Amino acid sequence: MDTLATYTSHFWSGAELGANSIIFLNLLGALLLGFVVGYERAYHGRAAGMRTYGLVCMASAALVVLAGYPDYWFGGRAISPVGIDPSRTIQGIVTGIGFLGAGVIMKDGFSISGLTTAASLWASSAIGILVGVGFYAAAILLAFLSAACMIWVSKLEMWLPSRQAVSVTMQFREGFQANEAEIRRLAIERGYEVAASTLVITCKDGVTEWKFVAVALNRHQAITISELAAEFLNFEGVLSFQLAHARN
Repeated sequence: MDTLATYTSHFWSGAELGANSIIFLNLLGALLLGFVVGYERAYHGRAAGMRTYGLVCMASAALVVLAGYPDYWFGGRAISPVGIDPSRTIQGIVTGIGFLGAGVIMKDGFSISGLTTAASLWASSAIGILVGVGFYAAAILLAFLSAACMIWVSKLEMWLPSRQAVSVTMQFREGFQANEAEIRRLAIERGYEVAASTLVITCKDGVTEWKFVAVALNRHQAITISELAAEFLNFEGVLSFQLAHARN
């Protein structure tokens, strides 16, 4: 019993508790900063919210901060000095976050969603790494810059000149021969142009399907996607169609 008590006392010594206190504060700070970045995603109903960002940031901090206290590993009773290269730990974190980011990116036709979430998860891991190595001011700044970027840059994009892109899928009635030049002319009349190298034509059971991206020539002249849908109902030969904002 005395041997067990003596052994476990190493894990509860003043030095060990002091190191654990510092690590705890690092983890708590990383968790809170992760919440700051994740709130914007949670507010907009994304799959990755505050919990995901908090966990990513805190876990990244944990993996890095433990590399800074090798002398306290195993209650300070390591048989030989522990050789730690923090850069390899950081490399492993970045690789792991890459797999997590890939899981939130989805592609549907010409539309890609989840890129912002994946990028912000990567930023969240970087915040945790900064906390883990002790760059607290830089971590706080990165957290608030990341949150500001996701909240306000989208509004800045709307204010700056831009060209709306619409993903178009059209199915034509059996036997109908669609004309590319005519479709391009109709697009121009409505304030759009067919983006180069986006046209994909497939045919199944006699039904021809065209897919392409139409890019607005001018934000103020192009008609809205709902107006496009209303006009598609009257297009000759169109059996069915699908319109969606081409986003990423």
